[in-house]
Amino acid sequence: MLLAGDIGGTRARLGLFDLAHARRGAGSDRPRLRVVREFVTLDFESLDELVQTFLDETGGAAVDAACFGVAGPVTGLVARLTNVPWLVDAAPLADRLGGGPVDLVNDLEALASAVPVLEADELVMLQEGIAQPSGNAALIAAGTGLGEALLHNVDGRFIPAASEGGHADFAARTPREAALAEEITRWFGRVDNERILSGPGLVNVARFTHGTTDLVGMCRGVPRDVDAAELPAAVSTSALEGRCDACVEALEIFVEAYGAEAGNLALRSVATAGVYIGGGIAPRILPFLERGAFMDAFRDKEPMVDLLRTLPVAVIINPSAGLLGAAVRAAARLPSSPPS
Repeated sequence: MLLAGDIGGTRARLGLFDLAHARRGAGSDRPRLRVVREFVTLDFESLDELVQTFLDETGGAAVDAACFGVAGPVTGLVARLTNVPWLVDAAPLADRLGGGPVDLVNDLEALASAVPVLEADELVMLQEGIAQPSGNAALIAAGTGLGEALLHNVDGRFIPAASEGGHADFAARTPREAALAEEITRWFGRVDNERILSGPGLVNVARFTHGTTDLVGMCRGVPRDVDAAELPAAVSTSALEGRCDACVEALEIFVEAYGAEAGNLALRSVATAGVYIGGGIAPRILPFLERGAFMDAFRDKEPMVDLLRTLPVAVIINPSAGLLGAAVRAAARLPSSPPS
């Protein structure tokens, strides 16, 4: 049995996957999900406590290998999460799980590991393009934070590589974006991509378009009793339903900036095998992504327009893709079957 975890800044998913559908010693086959639970990350003081709660709830199945994708930089078996006050050490987890292999990877690296096994009905194409089998791919995902990953093509096999590109400097392209960047710099001292391209980032953009930091009190499209954690969803719902012009403008700015940064990542990685849009936000705002502004901003990069027009671009709509990717990584750690 494989234990997989997708540990985000807001939600954490843990799942058990069946070994029957994972070829031992290979990470390319797709494990089968047997049981999954979702938790509020900050309800727990550590990953160790979270794992123990999951095992208690699901009967404590024997685990052959485990992998956890966590939202933060990973050094060996240790990670400090960016938006959660946890220091994660996988060594005690390995002891708790019986001594089998345990991997700790960046959450975008885990999600990238799912890309080769995703099926057509788990993707929505924004641009069909022409995929090059020998090319690299790229992944960008906005949620509680902004994650980016590269998928290097080595002899026909994708090798995921995490990055902290979400914390790179934001590049304004228009006078309105320049004004937004100036305002966010005034608030925070610096504007990185995540200050705009994330759930909290969308709230920052909405405060800018409304001209006030008091969204709950001043925006007619946002319920007065909304919880702070639900404010990004409230802004996007207001925009999608056309309740408030300032919310609509905020989501439009967000979508164009998201497309532009996806195009930047595509150029940095020469992602001729495809660009994938992950995270929890994209499926929720799909109607805005499909209007065209996202792809216009993605392609608007002379002299590389012709190249960017050829790249496949897809939104991942499987909400458990990160968990699946962690299971793929765990399966790859199993010992190879002996030759017959």
